[in-house]
Amino acid sequence: MAEIKKGMAIKYKNEPYLVLDFKHVHKANDITTYSIKVKHIKTGNVYNMTMKRDEPFEEIELEKHQGIFSYKLNDETFVFFDNQTYEEVHLTKSDIENAFGYLKEGMELFILYIDNQPIGIELPNFVELEVIETEPNFKGDTVAGGGKPAKLETGIVIKVPYFIEVGDIIKVDTREDKYVERVGKK
Repeated sequence: MAEIKKGMAIKYKNEPYLVLDFKHVHKANDITTYSIKVKHIKTGNVYNMTMKRDEPFEEIELEKHQGIFSYKLNDETFVFFDNQTYEEVHLTKSDIENAFGYLKEGMELFILYIDNQPIGIELPNFVELEVIETEPNFKGDTVAGGGKPAKLETGIVIKVPYFIEVGDIIKVDTREDKYVERVGKK
C-alpha cells in the first residue's frame, strides 16, 4: 500500500481528495493512524480526517494544466483556456465551488484533471484585488483587534483592517480567505 504524502491525490471511500497536510499519530495498542488535512477535489471543501494506517485508499493520477480564466458564460458556467491543450474548458459553479469568488478575467491558474476529465481548478495562493465597498475609516480605529467587511471587485467579502479604503488594492490568501496586506491604490 502506498504511503500518504502531502500533495498527492487519493480516492478514499469513493471520494477524490488532495492531501494538504498529514501527521503520523501513534495511539494506544501500537495502532498507527494518520491525521490528514484534505481538500475534496470536486467541491473544494477542506476537511480534517483520521485514517488508520491499514485503511484502504487509492492513489489517483491528478493532472494539472496551466490555464487562464477566460469569462463567465452565465451564473452557473465558467470558461477557462487550457494552455497545454489549447482548448476551452467549461466548468460549473459546483466544480469550482469555493474559487469562483476570486476569479478575474485573465487570471492564471491550474485546471485539474482526473482521467483526462476536467474536475476543478487550483487558484494561485495569493491574488490582488480592488476593494469596491467598505465602511469609511474613523479616527481612532486601530489595526489591532478587529476589522471590517470589505467587498472586493469579484464580489467576495472578506474582513480587512480598519485603515483599508475603497480603491485600495489588497493581497488576499485564497486558501484561508484572509487579508494579507495592502499593495497599492487604484
